Amino acid sequence: MRVLLLAVPLFALSLSAREIPFVPDDTLKAITSELSGEMALRNLEGIAREHRMRGSKGYRAAAELVVAELERYGYGDARIEQFPANGTIFYGTQRSRPAWNAEFAELWETAADGRRIRLADWSSEPLTLAQDSISGEAAGLLVDVGAGTGASDYEGKEIKGRFVLTSSQPQAVVPLAVARHGAAGIISYAQNQPSAWWGEDENLIRWGHLDTFSSTPAFAFMTTLKQARAFQQRLRAGEEIRLEAVVRAEQTTGAYEIAMATLPGSDPSLAAEEIVYSCHLDHPRPGANDNASGCVAILEVARTLRKLIDEERIAPPLRTIRFVWPPEIEGTLALLNARPAIRSATKAAIHLDMVGGGPATKAMFHVTRGPASLPSFIYDLAAAVGEFANRETAAFSMTGSARFPMIANGGGKEALQARMVPLTLGSDHQVYSDSSFRIPSVYLNDWPDRYIHTNADTAANVDPTKLERAAFIAAMTGYALATLTADDFPAVWSTMQPAALRRAARVLELDPTERPNAARFASLYERETARSLVDFTGGTSLTAAMTRFLSQLDTILAAPPSTRPAGVVYRRNPSLLGPMSAFGYDYFTAHYGTDNAQKLRLRHHRGPRGLGNEYEYEALNLVDGRRSTSEIRDALSAIYGPVPLDVVEEYLAALASIEVITVASGRD
Repeated sequence: MRVLLLAVPLFALSLSAREIPFVPDDTLKAITSELSGEMALRNLEGIAREHRMRGSKGYRAAAELVVAELERYGYGDARIEQFPANGTIFYGTQRSRPAWNAEFAELWETAADGRRIRLADWSSEPLTLAQDSISGEAAGLLVDVGAGTGASDYEGKEIKGRFVLTSSQPQAVVPLAVARHGAAGIISYAQNQPSAWWGEDENLIRWGHLDTFSSTPAFAFMTTLKQARAFQQRLRAGEEIRLEAVVRAEQTTGAYEIAMATLPGSDPSLAAEEIVYSCHLDHPRPGANDNASGCVAILEVARTLRKLIDEERIAPPLRTIRFVWPPEIEGTLALLNARPAIRSATKAAIHLDMVGGGPATKAMFHVTRGPASLPSFIYDLAAAVGEFANRETAAFSMTGSARFPMIANGGGKEALQARMVPLTLGSDHQVYSDSSFRIPSVYLNDWPDRYIHTNADTAANVDPTKLERAAFIAAMTGYALATLTADDFPAVWSTMQPAALRRAARVLELDPTERPNAARFASLYERETARSLVDFTGGTSLTAAMTRFLSQLDTILAAPPSTRPAGVVYRRNPSLLGPMSAFGYDYFTAHYGTDNAQKLRLRHHRGPRGLGNEYEYEALNLVDGRRSTSEIRDALSAIYGPVPLDVVEEYLAALASIEVITVASGRD
């Protein structure tokens, strides 16, 4: 172990006097003193008033609120950029979805005594109408079809002209209930986003969806579990339930609208490089934590940095900082495909999705790394900021005293307890990190959240202290990257070495059958991570200290030599940019076929550290024109756990059959 201690350079001792080694203390003090969770919460209350569906009037109103605040903060280039969306235009792997607007929707029950009981009203509770519902009017009896996704659910039941009650998402029952059996409308009580609190609150209305591109237009209402159970009890008793519905909603040609602004870089040689702050502005009302919280957190970062720079309390960034507020995933795909200059300029992205959950949400906060297929020092840099926030907020929570407590008036005082975790999928960070873009991204997020995608995701359940702390981690990470030069190299490297040792320790804890392969991958991963720091700061080669440390790390890992690689070598199709699964549209399934896709074994594979969709994402990311199929299998096994070679080859061959990847003539 003595050799490990010697591997840490002596300069790390001199840097330890800093609170965060790669951030000047004056900068740290200025940013922590200026950030305001209260200001962020005020902006959140404004955004959460809007029903922010893609291309809708509510979305536009929220985007205009963001731009108005940016202009007030001094961003002269604040604007809304538009990218046409009509259902036929593609942005890489994203088929653009038409704008969807709802104007009116009500659902009534007519009781036996003639009374009319209103069950749903879009104007007061927009979540009661499933997204992508279309206009229609209907009156008829209610029939319980259970899940409604199998033929047996409809046996012996009269469906035509009636409403069906289902436990499934509306889009899943349309093919049978509406297209085959002629149902007039759908009433769904689908329970989404499983967690420990799943289905516990029977009074919640949950977000429902219809297929944007379905050939069978329909409308659907979402109801509470409590109402559904009451319906079922009455139906079992033989009672007839008569419903009436009126819906005025439509899809129209529209646009993905993205609010954005920039903080220009001050160094002529670095200003063309960009650090991007990202979130997603779209969501049904109220959508407070998901994702008004991420939107207002980066808005608060924008306000804080602009103000401190204007007051000359911190230096302007060397690289340009860009702030973007797109529709989730599909807006980011539109941006990166339609604006190649932004795509090529972006050196790193910091994505915030759900960062304000208070105690009632049961949320755990995460600082999430990018994919193992894309090694980068920025993950360790962000984790170092997160660990600092953990230490300071824990000290304040336990003793009432800390230099940087980061608390907001009216907010919580408990410790942040952020978890530093590997990649999880589910938001725009996976677009940036896709191998067709290769932009390393940090993902700040809450999970679980007991109120996600429900009418209880309100501003009242968002904690301004949490918003301030999330904004702090984002601000410090992005500002450090925007100002990083070769002079900061030793400070960043000093935080990377202990992180590498912790990762090595986790490899040594694996089952002996997994360890050799994982050790080989870890050795390569740490070298590439170190290389990323050199590249970012304009260096040409690893330093002697880096080489020495990595050699000692190899000794600890004791990785055996790699076997001779076998199998086909693929490369990405350079004309098709983006991941296979986007938002509201799945490129892979659309081109390979739903039935064929479901038969692929990798889709259903479960490893000790990953599920099928994660294996699929990384399998494609690992295609680089150099790795063979056996090397990709080895890497996947190291990341998520063992997977058979033929299972991986089957999936890659499927990608090749639809020209997402092609056979490389030789190793690139």
